[in-house]
Amino acid sequence: MTLSGCGTSSGPGLLTQETPLSRSDFLLNTFVTITLYDSDDSSILDDSMALCKEYENIFSKTLETSELYKINHRTSDTVTVSDDMAALLAKGLEYCEKSDGAFDITIEPLSSLWNFTSGEAVIPNEADIEADIPKVDYHNLVLSGNTLTFLSPDTTIDLGSIAKGYIADRIKEQLLDAGVESAIINLGGNVLCVGEKPDGSKFNIGLQKPFADRDETFEVLGINDLSVVTSGVYERHFEIDGKNYHHILNPATGYPYDNGLISVTILSEESVDGDGLSTTCFSLGLEKGLELANSLDGIYACFIDEDYNVSYSDGMEDFIIKQ
Repeated sequence: MTLSGCGTSSGPGLLTQETPLSRSDFLLNTFVTITLYDSDDSSILDDSMALCKEYENIFSKTLETSELYKINHRTSDTVTVSDDMAALLAKGLEYCEKSDGAFDITIEPLSSLWNFTSGEAVIPNEADIEADIPKVDYHNLVLSGNTLTFLSPDTTIDLGSIAKGYIADRIKEQLLDAGVESAIINLGGNVLCVGEKPDGSKFNIGLQKPFADRDETFEVLGINDLSVVTSGVYERHFEIDGKNYHHILNPATGYPYDNGLISVTILSEESVDGDGLSTTCFSLGLEKGLELANSLDGIYACFIDEDYNVSYSDGMEDFIIKQ
């Protein structure tokens, strides 16, 4: 995603487009940037970054101090989880159901096997993939309130496909509580706009052209108070012998999805829905993904296939700024 500047504004506590207040840090295994357009209170950004760190210590699967790490290395079939963990698990299981398992938060054995975050281009051993496929099945999770029961000792959880959206939503709540009404939250390309520009106009969000430089866009969206999330085969991927291997894994085969899509972008009010649906709709493929997007209120989708044909769900084109 690329972000536009903000229109000039004036008055107490308001900033001009030349002086937005912004902070960036490497958190959640990505670059986090939060920009305020109507406040010069740097302590707000301090609090937002601290909140990111708190959630990293809940949802990270690799930090040994995190709640999720402890869940995955449990010594009992039943564990008590925090309110945030319960809320995100419930949302993740919702999209597991909507996709009939094409999206699955118990993908952890396979995602760890592929380990796209290592920076090494290595295809796992086929025998190891085959051994891990039976371990992936969201039906082995039973969530009741804050009680999570595992029906299989082999089940482990990876919330990487949905956690950033949840965290962005919580940061937005924090900013609103602090009196911020104009801001952009960018968690590694998961963009959530808070309100509108101080001059009342829309934020311009550019959609990155697949496999191009980050600043090269194919569409620009004009949005207020919405989230933009993209899942694509050009993020966290490697190429061997001319074949692209990407991080969106098919639970049924253990290999990256190969369904003709290269990118799915979701517009939604809550970023957690955009995060979950971008992966879910990608996993379902163009026809079923479009059908799902069109069945949901307040959800807008853009699909790009390997021939760079673009398909839109109902209403999505209304947000496109004509170039």
